[in-house]
Amino acid sequence: MLSPAWTRDELLLACVLVVENGWSELRETDQRTQDLSKLLRSLPLHGDTAQKVPNFRSVGSVSRKTTDLATNHPDYPGKPTRCGRLDREVIADFISQPVRMIKAAKAIQEGVRTGAFQGIPEQPDEVSEDGASGTEGRLLARWTIFRERDPKLRRRKIDRVQRLGQPVRCEVCDFQFDRFYGPIGEGYIEVHHLLPLHISGPRETELDDLALLCSNCHRMCHRNHLGESWRTPAALKAEIAKVSQ
Repeated sequence: MLSPAWTRDELLLACVLVVENGWSELRETDQRTQDLSKLLRSLPLHGDTAQKVPNFRSVGSVSRKTTDLATNHPDYPGKPTRCGRLDREVIADFISQPVRMIKAAKAIQEGVRTGAFQGIPEQPDEVSEDGASGTEGRLLARWTIFRERDPKLRRRKIDRVQRLGQPVRCEVCDFQFDRFYGPIGEGYIEVHHLLPLHISGPRETELDDLALLCSNCHRMCHRNHLGESWRTPAALKAEIAKVSQ
């Protein structure tokens, strides 16, 4: 049995070490390589079967992956090793937006450290229709979608809006479920995090971190497009304004 292909989440964690090492590979004897091997084996990405593969994310395989990432940097002076499309995408992301990518990697590390990922089941929408999970990686998408579906959090947000005497409507398109569907839509709306985990970092969600959105606008805020897999309501409003012009 072969080891499963590397996911974006795993590449984020490997590449952040390469970046912190001056875009240089990490040897097998490096403690960071050994720690990453142990961390990758604990991620809930490949199921229990992967753990039975002898070389699954072994210290040697992790070191080789850092070599792939380091030697395929555009400024590497020597001959690059062979790597896949996803490797090159992650390298490009770290070059173009290093702060954001480093935060994403740190958020994944924190999720592993706290055990947050282990208790969260796979979410139906964590991978977009094109098979990608965006810059932030699948685990952070899973974590965020799970938090957005927390019924208590959603209820508290709606209750606060109603106590203020405001209508329960989409903050992007102003759609109100009760006006369109009648009583069956009364008090219904979805919630969306204004900042994704790869920007905000893991933290306790406050009501001000959430926006009320209709189902369509919520899906568009999450849709992976041109390398972006997250939009704020304001950003989505701007996209709508472009079309209307």
